[in-house]
Amino acid sequence: MANFEVSKYITIGRYIPRDSFIHRMDPRVKLFCFVLWILAVSLLPSVIVQLGLLVLTVCLFAMAKLPMGYGMSGIRPVLPIVIIVLLFEVIFARSGPNATVLIHAGWLKITTTGILLAVISAARFFTIVWLVSLLTLTTSLSNLTHALERLMSPLQAIRVPVRDMVMMFTIALRFVPLLAEEAERIMKAQAARGADFGTAPWWRIDKRTRSVFPILVPLFIGALQRGETLVLAMEVRGYRPGEARSSYVSFSGRRTDVVALLLSIVVIAIAAVATWGWKLV
Repeated sequence: MANFEVSKYITIGRYIPRDSFIHRMDPRVKLFCFVLWILAVSLLPSVIVQLGLLVLTVCLFAMAKLPMGYGMSGIRPVLPIVIIVLLFEVIFARSGPNATVLIHAGWLKITTTGILLAVISAARFFTIVWLVSLLTLTTSLSNLTHALERLMSPLQAIRVPVRDMVMMFTIALRFVPLLAEEAERIMKAQAARGADFGTAPWWRIDKRTRSVFPILVPLFIGALQRGETLVLAMEVRGYRPGEARSSYVSFSGRRTDVVALLLSIVVIAIAAVATWGWKLV
């Protein structure tokens, strides 16, 4: 049976109000901590560290009083592709000098190196998806926009168009749930006309890919129409690219924000020392 519920799998760009410590954090501090965590997840090549960061991210989800099922919903649509990529890593990974061969049958050679690489990649994927969802689910889009503009404001000294870049980021983030809802409506309309969606098994990526093409063309046309309407609305309201604008939003840091920032730095420093400590001695 086809599944037309597309919007419920999109967690990026949505905000869920809760009375939690993470919700009350200064958006600037929250965004800075998010960047630090993403860098740590992307750069540290240790299995133990990656699994530890994944567990800490799950704990942060619980501290934010967000349902874990809602965080998992953003992963389910791409889970078959992730599994196939991880299998390719296990099968075709280059074995190091200290790798142990677990299975060797003809061309098939599975080593501990390939399994470790697959575990690291899976942990990185889940952690990054949950971190992005955590940031957007606990921060309203307006606060996230103003925080990003404040953090990037020093780049204006070297003539970087910070305001325009932040505006594009905000519009792109707002379009994510809108495009998901539009895709859901198109799928239901195409299915009512006899189109076949979602009946192919998950491993038949070729059939599932071909079934997506009838959705892409009307989806892109609808996105372009929405973009044109948005441009006209912004021009009517007097928006001019590059011009300085005032802001009615003001942020004030608290002691808890400083504590959260210091804890993030300490955790990432411990993770870095655990990964590269032997090289720094």
